[in-house]
Amino acid sequence: MKLKITILVTSVALLIMAFFFSAHQKAPLLNVPSHFPKPVYPFERNPLTEAGIELGRALFYETLLSKDNTISCGSCHQQASGFTQHGHALSRGINDLSTKRNAMPLANLAWSSHFGWDGGVHDLDLFPLVPIQNETEMNESLPNILEKLRQKRDYPPLFTKAFGSPDITAERLLKAISQFILTMVSANSRYDRAVRNEGATFTPNERAGWILVERKCSGCHPEPLFTDFSFRNNGLSKTESDDQGQFDITLKNDDRYKFKVPTLRNIAVTAPYMHDGRFDTLEEVVAHYGSGVQHGETLDYLLKKDHETGILGLSLTPREQADIVAFLRTLTDDSFLQDCRFAESSMTTPTPAKPVINTR
Repeated sequence: MKLKITILVTSVALLIMAFFFSAHQKAPLLNVPSHFPKPVYPFERNPLTEAGIELGRALFYETLLSKDNTISCGSCHQQASGFTQHGHALSRGINDLSTKRNAMPLANLAWSSHFGWDGGVHDLDLFPLVPIQNETEMNESLPNILEKLRQKRDYPPLFTKAFGSPDITAERLLKAISQFILTMVSANSRYDRAVRNEGATFTPNERAGWILVERKCSGCHPEPLFTDFSFRNNGLSKTESDDQGQFDITLKNDDRYKFKVPTLRNIAVTAPYMHDGRFDTLEEVVAHYGSGVQHGETLDYLLKKDHETGILGLSLTPREQADIVAFLRTLTDDSFLQDCRFAESSMTTPTPAKPVINTR
């Protein structure tokens, strides 16, 4: 009898300890989805910490990073719009100047090794330097930014928590922003819950669209990231600005008019589309591949001839185009778009109110 009581008490104690441990166990700082590949970012060089991520979040939304203290990273990368700038074909920077291109979405960048529409940056830690120093974006210098941050009393303690001392350096600033961006993992759309057998389902049209995307689009937008992070010429007509994409970086003729393949995740909320924001709707985007692809010397081989019909672009009926759009809408991750971990920090300098102007 005593033995049974001892076993019972021990079992109860173990259950209580297990419950206590699980209740107090911290969530991982980077959630790598089970159906995703291994990230490529070198975390050994910049390990994630709670303090580093929180500092990065404050800096991401910090307007002191711009020359006139009005523009932050979050100004052009707004959470509700998949970290793009809604309503602007070309992003708007300091003094409401038009930038060269449409803001790319920020999600799942731990799996990318090249950044920007033209791939001009090969290191996520260096990526913020491009908008910071660009004359039409934030137009500021690192020495000025560091001095401004040193003068704001909130930041020395934050840098101490993140890096062990109050020294505010360029390396620490950039690494902290990277830590925050790396946590932006989007993998909980209805599509994800369906493929993980978590109770979500597709309508017949959505399922038909999924099959079409696998068949027609996966050469550039493979699951589960829905991008292969490559650079391709997707047959857009030339515009007055004649933006030649990756050629501006490499100066190789084979790279003319090639741009980075963006992810399709959250695409329903990231309009307008393409590097220059020329398309307002998903219907226009899909129609482009069906009948708008323009021939060019560097046109991607996957678009030179439909592998089933031999025509330029992709052979898609109006019904098929509608089904693809229906599927693309299942890639919206509302939990990502509303996650308070990615929302503006209360420690940042307030952004002056500006009217929202639709430049389309």
